[in-house]
Amino acid sequence: MFNVVRRSQIVGLVAMDGSTATRLGGVDEVWVNDRGRVVYLASSAGYTPLEQISLIGPDAVLTYSDFVVEPSMSLCRLCGMGVRIPSRVEVLGWIEDFLFDWETGDIAAYILGGEIAAPFGGRAVLFPEDVEFIDADYVVIKEDAKSRLQGELEGLKGFLSEKSQQVKNLVKHLGDRLKSLVSADDHPDVVRVKIREVHDEFAGSGRHDKNALQEAVNFLQDKWEDLQKSLYRASDRTKQAIDSAWKQLTENSGE
Repeated sequence: MFNVVRRSQIVGLVAMDGSTATRLGGVDEVWVNDRGRVVYLASSAGYTPLEQISLIGPDAVLTYSDFVVEPSMSLCRLCGMGVRIPSRVEVLGWIEDFLFDWETGDIAAYILGGEIAAPFGGRAVLFPEDVEFIDADYVVIKEDAKSRLQGELEGLKGFLSEKSQQVKNLVKHLGDRLKSLVSADDHPDVVRVKIREVHDEFAGSGRHDKNALQEAVNFLQDKWEDLQKSLYRASDRTKQAIDSAWKQLTENSGE
């Protein structure tokens, strides 16, 4: 949940090569494979593999390089796809939006519209564990999934993507400070103590809104495990991005 964003929050953002500040174009789609995992962001420059994304900010998507590919797998847009259950061919609704972890590609929540979402004011939240499978035309959900739907406000309240930009920025700044303090094998209580220490440091500066800072710290305390994993995933992502780009370049040069 530490790196979860809405699809609608990044479509339209500028994509840039973070190493050269070269503009790659605007993000126009988020592509998902048949296992329901985000694998590419598309822009006018082409398809950027998710592992090449180094940062998603409020104004831009930064990549490790300008590396783009031609997809070699079946892809779907997901947004706009019909939703049904296995026992019925009738469409119950459709995918309005979805949230995903931009580091892993895992979808965190689907936002539904249509008949199925009517009891929730027209938009309902479906969680991935209630998806049976995704085919070329439909997202097929479990027969009893309707009983576990939630309203948008309730279902998404634990996601950073739903916080104010001020809180998001503070979570990032706090996380950056924690990189030098938190280790991969720290006990949960140790991580929480270090989060409180960084809070006190930020609060003592007098430069941050107290309520926003407290909300950011509360989020980090609740998501300490995601924070710990995220802090030590960055180096692996960088290596994976370089290896992937190098493999593609050498394969192309051998053609």
